[in-house]
Amino acid sequence: HLFLFLLFVGPFNCFASYSRATELFYSLNEGLPAGVLIGSLARDLRLPTASGQRPAVPQPPLSFTLASRGLGGQYVQLDNRSGELHTSDVEIDREALCMESSGVTVFGGAASVSSSSSSPSSESCLLLLDVLVLPQEYFRLVKVKIAIRDVNDNAPCFPVPHIHLSVPENAPVNTRLAIEHPALDPDVGTNGVQTYRLQDNYGVFTLDVEENESGERTPYLIVMGALDRETREEYVTVIVAEDGGTPPLMGSATLTIAISDINDNCPQFSDSQLNVTLYGNSSLGTHLATVHAVDMDLGSNAQITYSYSQKVPQPSRDLFHLDESTGAITLSSKVDGDTPRLHRLIILGNGPGCIPAVITVLVTIIKVMMRPPEVVPRFIANEAEGVVYLKELEPINTPIAFFTIKDPDEKYKVNCYLEGDGPFRLSPYKPYNNEYLLETIKPLDYETQQLYEISVVAWNSEGFRVNKIVKIQVLDDNDNSPVFSQQLIELSIEENNVPNAFLTKLHATDADSGERGQVSYFLGPDAPSYFSLDKSTGVLTVSTQLDREEKEKYRYTVKAVDSGFPPRESIATVTITVLDKNDNSPRFINKDFSFFVPENFPGFGEIGVISVTDADAGQNGWVALSVLNGSDIFVIDTGKGVLRAKVSLDREQQSSYILWIEAVDGGDPALSSTAKITVLLLDINDNPPLVLFPQSNMSYLLVLPSTLPGSPITEVYAVDKDTGMNAVIAYSIIGRRGPRPESFRIDPKTGNITLEESLMQNDYGLYRLLVKVSDHGYPEPLHSTVMVNLFVNDTVSNESYIESLLRKEPDISIEEKQPQISIEPTHKKMESASCMPTLVALSIISLGSIALVTGMGIYICLRKGKKHHRADENLEVQIPLNGRINLHMLEKKPMEISNI
Repeated sequence: HLFLFLLFVGPFNCFASYSRATELFYSLNEGLPAGVLIGSLARDLRLPTASGQRPAVPQPPLSFTLASRGLGGQYVQLDNRSGELHTSDVEIDREALCMESSGVTVFGGAASVSSSSSSPSSESCLLLLDVLVLPQEYFRLVKVKIAIRDVNDNAPCFPVPHIHLSVPENAPVNTRLAIEHPALDPDVGTNGVQTYRLQDNYGVFTLDVEENESGERTPYLIVMGALDRETREEYVTVIVAEDGGTPPLMGSATLTIAISDINDNCPQFSDSQLNVTLYGNSSLGTHLATVHAVDMDLGSNAQITYSYSQKVPQPSRDLFHLDESTGAITLSSKVDGDTPRLHRLIILGNGPGCIPAVITVLVTIIKVMMRPPEVVPRFIANEAEGVVYLKELEPINTPIAFFTIKDPDEKYKVNCYLEGDGPFRLSPYKPYNNEYLLETIKPLDYETQQLYEISVVAWNSEGFRVNKIVKIQVLDDNDNSPVFSQQLIELSIEENNVPNAFLTKLHATDADSGERGQVSYFLGPDAPSYFSLDKSTGVLTVSTQLDREEKEKYRYTVKAVDSGFPPRESIATVTITVLDKNDNSPRFINKDFSFFVPENFPGFGEIGVISVTDADAGQNGWVALSVLNGSDIFVIDTGKGVLRAKVSLDREQQSSYILWIEAVDGGDPALSSTAKITVLLLDINDNPPLVLFPQSNMSYLLVLPSTLPGSPITEVYAVDKDTGMNAVIAYSIIGRRGPRPESFRIDPKTGNITLEESLMQNDYGLYRLLVKVSDHGYPEPLHSTVMVNLFVNDTVSNESYIESLLRKEPDISIEEKQPQISIEPTHKKMESASCMPTLVALSIISLGSIALVTGMGIYICLRKGKKHHRADENLEVQIPLNGRINLHMLEKKPMEISNI
C-alpha cells in the first residue's frame, strides 16, 4: 500500500512557498483524478492551527473561502475549515487550459507563463485563485498560483492524412525538400515532436529535421540516390513523427513522392526495317503500313513527328504519303507500268532535342493481270462528298449504308470486312449473299471524337484486296452543361474601392460546339444589386464602395447558361472578403474624462482607465495612447489604457490637471484622435493651521481696566491650506496665566478674544493665554499654538519691564487633553445656542415678572455653554503636561506651538 501511495503522489509533488505578500505556489500534473491533495493553506501560511498547538486564549475557528468561482475555481475543492486544497471532479487538461507557452496571457483565472524564476517553473500553465482567510484576527487575501505540469497525453498528429511531394528525376544527391505539413503536438518541451522517420526509404530517401528560432521543427526529405522516372515514377511510404515522452507517442501520414519527368529519352523504333507488299491494282488511299516510335518521356517531352529522310527520292515521296503525326503510309498515286517495283523508304522519328530514330520500309509492288473486286456503297444516312453525317444522340444500331460486293470476272469468291477503329459494325445482310450493312453498335459522342475514318475491304480467293474508305462526321447536340473552372470562387478586395471596380473574370466552358457551346453569365437571385456581371465576357464588378465595418463577407451564386435548345446551365458560388483599410480613427468612449484622486496618491498608482476603440481590424485597429502635455508627470499604459502619475501629487501646489491624450492606430498612414482628461485632486488633511496673527509669541496688547465686559480685545487669525472640513478651524485656550486668567474667552469659530468680566484694581498685570488653533481634518486633526499676551493697565510706562516678563518661562498649566475633533460637541453648542430664541420669546411675552426668569435662564444657558465648551476642549485637546510648560520646547515643535 505504501508503494501504491508513493506511486500516486509522486507525479504531482506539490510545493509551496510563503511570504509576507501572502502568495502560495503549488504545482501538479494535468489529468489527475478528483480528491488529490494539492496543498494545505493553513500549514503553508503557518497559521496557529497548523502547528497543532492549542492557543492560550481560545480563538474563533479559521475559515477559508474562494473569493470567486472563476475558471480556476472549477478545478479545485477547498475545505473551508482545514484549508486543504484538492482536485475537483473536473479534470485539468493543460492543453485546453493554456494554449500558449510563452509570454503571459490571463484568461478568467488561468494563465500561461514563461519565466526564469524558481516559482513557477519555465513554460508553466497557471491556475490563479484568490482565497480569503477569516476571522478578522487572521484576515488576509491569499494569492494561490497552481502550476499545471505537462504530461505526454497527446500524440503527434499531421494536419493532413496524405502528403504529396514532387521531385524532379534529375535531382542530385543531397537535394533537400521541405515537407510543408509537419506534425503538430499540443504538448510542450520534450513531450512535443522531436524526430521524424520513414517506414520505407527505398534506399534513395532519408529525413532530416531543422529547428527554427521559435522552436518549430520542420522535416526535410533528402535525396540519397539517383532517380529515374522511366524506371519508377512514384514512391509511396509512411512518414512517422515521434515525441520525446516516456513512453514516446507517434503519429503518421502517407507520403507520396512523385518523380517529375525531364527530357532524358529519345524516340526509338522497335525494328530497323519493315517489308511491305503492294498489289499493282490497289486503289488510291490503300494503307500500306504504320511506323511507330516510342519515347519513354511524358507530355511534350514525348511528342514524336515522322518525316522522310532526304535520301528518299521524290517519285517515292509522290507515290506514298506519310502522315507526320501517326506515321501511317498510304498510296497517294496510281501504280502504272512505269512505276518502279521496289521502293526504299527511310523514315525518321523526330523528338524534341533528340537525334532522329531511323526505320527503313521496303515496298515491293506486284503486278496483277486480273481485275480486282468491286465495292458499291448505297448510303442510308445523310452523305455528301463521301462524308456521312450522324447526330451524336442517334440510337444504337442506326443504319449507315449498304455495301454490294462484286467480282467483275465472276470467277472468284469475294469476302468483305471492316477495317478501322470506331463504334461500327459491318455484317452480311440476309438473305442476300453479296450485301453488307454498316451500322452503329454504341452511342456516338461528339465531345470524345468528331470524325471517324473506316475502310470496307473486299478481297478474293486469289488475294486481291480493294478498300473503300468511309468518313463519318459526328454532329453535335446540346447534351453538355457549361462547367465553371471553379465551383467556389474566392475573391478579396480592399474596402473603399473605386466605383465599378474589377473583381474577377468568370470562366465556364461548354463541350458542345457552335451556339450550343456559347456561354452567357448571370448573377443569382441572392446577389446584392450593386454587383454587376457582364453577360458575354463574365467580368464581375462592384458598382459602389464597400465598407468592411458594415459587412466583411459576401456570398452569392452565379449562373453560366449555354445557347442550346433547351438551354442548359450550371451554378457556382462567389465569396468576396472585404479587406480592411485604415479608414477609421480611434474613438474614445467619452471626449472628456474626469478622474478624482486623493492628493499624495502614491506614484504610478492607477488614476483611471481610458477606453478607446477602433473599428478597423488587425494592425489598423491596434491603438497606442500617449500624453500630449504633462508627460513629465503623467504616463499612460498603452495596452490597458491606465493613466498613472509618476510622482505623488500635492493639491496645495496644484489642485487639478488638464491633460490631452492622443490615440494613434497602427495603420499606414496612421490615424489619430484626442480626448481631454481632467484630474481633480481631493484634499487630505496634510497641513496644520497657519497662524497669521499675532505674528509673535513676544508681542503684547494693552487692555484698559475700563474695558466693558463682552468687548472684543483682539483676535487670533489663522488659515489652513487644505479645503473642506480639513480647513475648518477651531480656536481654544489651553493654558492661562495672570491675576484672573478666566476673565478672557475666545470664540471657537472666529478666534475673537473678548472680556468676560469687569476688571478690578487687583486684576492689573500681564495675562498670557496659550491658544490652540486646530482644524477638523480626518482621520487626524492637525493644530498649531500661539501665545497671546495681554497687559491690563492704564498705560504702558515701562516696556522693558513687560518685555522681561515675556522672556521669562511662563508657568502655565495645560487645561486640555490631546485634540479629538468631533461633530457631537458642535451639535451641543448648537443646542446651547438654540436656548437663546426661546428665552427671547419668553421675555417678549412676559415683560414683567418673567424678566427675572429670563435673566436666570440666560445665566443658566451661558453657564451650560461654558461647560460644553470646556467639554469640547477636553475632547479636542489631550496634551498631558505636568506642572510648568517649556516654551522653548513648544517653539521647536511647530505642530504644537507656532512661533510666527
